[in-house]
Amino acid sequence: MPDRPWWQTGVIYQIAVPSFADSNGDGWGDLRGIIERLDHLAGTDSSLGIDAIWLSPINVTPFGDFGYDVADYRTIDPRFGTMADLQDLLVACHDRGVRVMMDLVLNHTSEAHPWFTQSRSSRDNHKRDWYVWRDGRPHRRPPNEWLAVVEGSAWQYDHATGQYYYHAFLPFQPDLNWRNPEVRHEMLDVARFWLEKGVDGFRLDLVNFLYEDERLRDNPRRRFAVRPYLAQRHVHDASQPESLKAAADLRRVADEFSERALMGEVFTDRPEDCVAYLGDGADRLHLSFYLEFVRQRWSAEGFRNAVQWLEDHLPGCGWPCYYLDNHDLVRSYTRLGGWSADARARVAATMLLTLRGTPIVYYGQELGMVQSRIPRGRMRDPVGRRFWPLPVGRDGARTPMQWSGDTGAGFSTAEPWLPVDRSYRKRNVAIEDADPGSLLSWYRQLLRARRDHPALREGSLRMIGGAPRHVFAYTRECEVERMAVLLNFSGCEKVVRLPEATRSWSPLLSTAGRAQPCGSACTLAPHEALILEVCSRSAWVPTAPVSGPSRLARCRRA
Repeated sequence: MPDRPWWQTGVIYQIAVPSFADSNGDGWGDLRGIIERLDHLAGTDSSLGIDAIWLSPINVTPFGDFGYDVADYRTIDPRFGTMADLQDLLVACHDRGVRVMMDLVLNHTSEAHPWFTQSRSSRDNHKRDWYVWRDGRPHRRPPNEWLAVVEGSAWQYDHATGQYYYHAFLPFQPDLNWRNPEVRHEMLDVARFWLEKGVDGFRLDLVNFLYEDERLRDNPRRRFAVRPYLAQRHVHDASQPESLKAAADLRRVADEFSERALMGEVFTDRPEDCVAYLGDGADRLHLSFYLEFVRQRWSAEGFRNAVQWLEDHLPGCGWPCYYLDNHDLVRSYTRLGGWSADARARVAATMLLTLRGTPIVYYGQELGMVQSRIPRGRMRDPVGRRFWPLPVGRDGARTPMQWSGDTGAGFSTAEPWLPVDRSYRKRNVAIEDADPGSLLSWYRQLLRARRDHPALREGSLRMIGGAPRHVFAYTRECEVERMAVLLNFSGCEKVVRLPEATRSWSPLLSTAGRAQPCGSACTLAPHEALILEVCSRSAWVPTAPVSGPSRLARCRRA
């Protein structure tokens, strides 16, 4: 196998900075708190062994939307620390071989940003064209019928200047006008600013929303939809060709520095958009979020079909990226768990960490943190407050990390910015660290297996044909080894016929504690996750892979 860059072989750990660790007792997580908790992530024998961290936004912000409303792109919000704290975090992480990625919000700013303050001050202000302003239609109607992702019209009327400004999401998040060359230059320079500080790359927020149709044409309608936003086909307000060019521009900036990576949030209901932002694997983004995977319910067939689609449609040297949790989703332990939540969480973890591609683990996912119920008076998420009592708020996935059973869950000595979930006394790092049968211990075993076995880390993927219903089964293969991953999504035993029936397969990891080798077939226990390897590596002759290295080996290192 050719040497691969870190963003292909590594595991990325997403940290919600306000919720991870509070070092100064003010109830807010901060950069120095992350430094104090790095042993949990990497650098010791008992660490998870992750390769990179992705920080939620740390720029100056009114915090109207979890920091995704930026008021100054070149400074750090004091509640999270200082530039010196960031430099210390970079040094501490790099000393452990851990990369640091920042969340970069390029589509919109906060309405409190000085740029927008100037832009809305008058129609003649030199910053006016930095945002998308338009006259309304007759009878006080907005410029067109575009809808905001959250609710209602995507246009907000400004009484002072008598025009509407465009916001794809919330009214206090006005969209930047990337068609203005000054805006484009400034935002590329913002990315360059942080790369020069030493960060290893970015997660690009809503990268496919940077441009809108220049003529502001209305979106076609759909006949049926569960909510208003989905009643339109978003062909004119998202995923415009110019956004692909912006991704290429950002890639050129990243390539000015060594070993930097870009991963993009492509928010869309068209999976083709995801692969489009990868280009040929060397000219656009390094990684692109694939929403079709994370939108699956608890179904082996659903996940298998989603993975197969991506494998079939990846361009050139494109590389997959998978996740099950993030700051906008109901936590997977709750969303996918049901009555067998702990068993399902182990199956899901095994799938995430053994598929071909780069996995992203969300803080607390390794503990089985649940979706918390937040009292209305403690809600911070504007979506949750707006639609209360409907359970659509995102605060429940953003509660403080559960480090111990102490008051405050070891997160802070003060009242946390969000309440700690009541499960913290039984589900925390201290308890699970001491329990070899805990979910945390299973994550550690899986991550160790990825490090030790190149087939799991960078090998090809082949579906095992004829797998019974409710079983997701595949092999991972490279020049030196072949492994099989069998995932039973059901509460019943399932028999799986193994490839290479003449060989013996030895268990590497099993949630059922399996120890005996398997021959031509294997009977999976209910909700068993099983990783097998060919017993005799010396007798192993690799087959021609159907995905991955067959084409990736021909690609230059991106």
